[in-house]
Amino acid sequence: MAPLLGLLLVTFAVGKAAMGLNSVETPAMRDIAQERTADLNTLTDFGSSLSDTPYIVGFTALFAIVFRLVFKRWLESVFLILAVWSQSLVFLATTELVGRSRPPVEHLDPAPPTSSWPSGHVSAAVCFYGAMTVILLMRTPRAWHPLWWTIGILAPAAVALSRIYRGMHFFSDVLWGVLLGLVCLFVVRRAILVRKERHPRLTATAHAPSP
Repeated sequence: MAPLLGLLLVTFAVGKAAMGLNSVETPAMRDIAQERTADLNTLTDFGSSLSDTPYIVGFTALFAIVFRLVFKRWLESVFLILAVWSQSLVFLATTELVGRSRPPVEHLDPAPPTSSWPSGHVSAAVCFYGAMTVILLMRTPRAWHPLWWTIGILAPAAVALSRIYRGMHFFSDVLWGVLLGLVCLFVVRRAILVRKERHPRLTATAHAPSP
């Protein structure tokens, strides 16, 4: 919990400082908006939707249930849920307090009632797809690993680029969303997966069937 509290405070402080970058980042955002095309609008609509809140929440719940049934333990499910939940906690606790306005260009998506800092879509994508990648790397043959790595990297990248293209976030919002997601993923992995590996008795408990 302490690392996440520290991350929350840093996210707030950096967010306040990033508001001074609006005038620096705005010209590039306007240049991107002027280069929009119908095809790119469609592609980025899909890219952005990869991390829409209903999908992330629904898929997190779905795969948590699947992992519990397939692996006969809660370890992977708890890791996935806490990874997604942790970034959401930091995001929700800081976004309104920072209050950064969204880029002054046409927004291609409905603007949610949160500020531009940080990108919750991006941090959620990093944590969800990253956690899925970690789990599948642990539990599937090596032949499948390139596929999991590809999805784990490309899906968050598609979300990040789409949010910028669609005028929903500045570059710095997206960059911090990536860092926020990676830190949350690292902290939760260390607390849940690594801790169980270092304590066999806890791993045995996690493997034990429910009464």
